Amino acid sequence: MARVTKAAVLQGTLDLIVLKALAGEPMHGWGIANRVRQLSKEVFRIGQGSLYPALHRYERRGWVISYWGPTPNNRIARYYSLTPVGRRILEEQIAQWRRYTAVIDAVIASG
Repeated sequence: MARVTKAAVLQGTLDLIVLKALAGEPMHGWGIANRVRQLSKEVFRIGQGSLYPALHRYERRGWVISYWGPTPNNRIARYYSLTPVGRRILEEQIAQWRRYTAVIDAVIASG
């Protein structure tokens, strides 16, 4: 499978991808990045330079909360968890993405 380059990822998809990764359970940054790689079958790789500023932005917006806790190997890490507002935003973004891709599919099929 071909890798999607950073430039090829559509603007605004980072929020959707990261929020979706957090939908199942609270995770620390490395866990989020790993989950995104798993969900995307190794196509999307989010670097720390994109992930942590996004997480801080989500926290300021009230989409996530964070807390310190132990990792499975007994290190302390900052965990992020979706808030009810974050879950609502995720659902809105999923609906918006589906509308957008339906329109693109219709354009492609028309011609």
